[in-house]
Amino acid sequence: MKTLIVIFTTCVMSSLAGQIQDKAARIDSVFSSLHQQDQFSGNVLIAENGKAIFQKSYGKAFREQNRDLNSESLFELASVSKQFTAMGIMVLKKQGKLKYEDSLRKFFPELPYYGITVRQLLNHTSGLPDYMELAAKHWDSTKIMTNDSMIRLLAEKKPEIHFRPGEQWEYSNTGYALLGSIIEKASGQHFAQFMAKNVYQPAGMKRTQVYHKRLEQRTIDNYAYGYVKDAKRGYVMADSSAVEKTTVYSLDGIFGDGITNSSTTDLLKWDQALYREKLVSKQMMAEAFTPGRLNNGKPTEYGFGWLLKQTEPFGEIQYHSGGWPGYVTYIERHPRQNKTIIILANAGSANGKIATVRNILYDLKVKPRIKITPEEKILQQYVGSYQFSKNNILKITVEEGKLMGQVNDHTPHELHAEAEDLFFRADRDFSIRFVKDTAGKVTKLQIIQEGPTIEAEKM
Repeated sequence: MKTLIVIFTTCVMSSLAGQIQDKAARIDSVFSSLHQQDQFSGNVLIAENGKAIFQKSYGKAFREQNRDLNSESLFELASVSKQFTAMGIMVLKKQGKLKYEDSLRKFFPELPYYGITVRQLLNHTSGLPDYMELAAKHWDSTKIMTNDSMIRLLAEKKPEIHFRPGEQWEYSNTGYALLGSIIEKASGQHFAQFMAKNVYQPAGMKRTQVYHKRLEQRTIDNYAYGYVKDAKRGYVMADSSAVEKTTVYSLDGIFGDGITNSSTTDLLKWDQALYREKLVSKQMMAEAFTPGRLNNGKPTEYGFGWLLKQTEPFGEIQYHSGGWPGYVTYIERHPRQNKTIIILANAGSANGKIATVRNILYDLKVKPRIKITPEEKILQQYVGSYQFSKNNILKITVEEGKLMGQVNDHTPHELHAEAEDLFFRADRDFSIRFVKDTAGKVTKLQIIQEGPTIEAEKM
């Protein structure tokens, strides 16, 4: 009998190992293809039950020195940093040093914004104006802005609030930068010191740190430098890009909304720490993963530093993406099954393949998208330039009866129609919908993807 049990157990383990190897091979093919097409350089980690079933590096950490990426390479996380800032606030609440219902003006009475709570900052329902837009108008870009100088500029210029606090949901970098400063006020410590002692270290994250590359002028071993695509020179370091160098320099001193740096290995430790009470209680974590609510009681899709959605067959998904010149980052948690997807890019992006990776992880077969062929007169309505931000413009053209999309100076790609107003790229999982006004004129487009829908106005 013992022999039969051993044989049965061995067969099961062998079968499971084979399934994991098959998943890993299929996942590798997705990222290898993107890397071979020069569309992705970065690190990927996919885990089940806290164990990596796939972990691989693609490309260079430092192109000028021909240094490869590895599993410990450190990346700027951009907005994936927000979940760490939120945890810093939660730790301070646990310590009794603040409350979620505390007013913003309790910490910064000089700011002309009333009725905003810490909770609303966490949930992105504050309505605060964007400090980046304010900096573009009023900040000397030859200097590095810090949180203190940002707060002084807000107090001096008094840009209007976008809406009454709690009335709407609007993603706010300003809100999370102010949360970073609240951490300093409430703790009496520098943000980096507090986060290291109270968040990163308790979670077992040995390499993770707050890092202002230009402000501090220090170097980090095994650092993944960020690269952007230049029309003439190919990938160049963001600091050398005519388009991005001003942004990455002048805003390098801001913390809270970004600037946490980490590795895929450390991020898996972080992910697993959230299942345990290493940082805060399970009850506090449950609140962080509960959608915020507007004044009218309507729930949003954002908790404390995490986007949230209920899906079938995956159940709840907790996720966040990040983008900064040279970096595109992503983390996704499936708490019901304890599955994790972590993608850190220092050139290009793989976020357009997240749905594909998720389906591989669950062995799901996806029906191919059905292409249709709209008349060319319909396609011509969409021709024009659509602006996402100052430095990000999508140009739509029609070439030989095909709708083409080109972001900035990147290579144009064909957009296939699945409806007269809905298009997709064959190598990406997102869709593009064109939106008309009541007069039937195309006024904007929407990127329908993982996370909030992104809109771009027609120029």
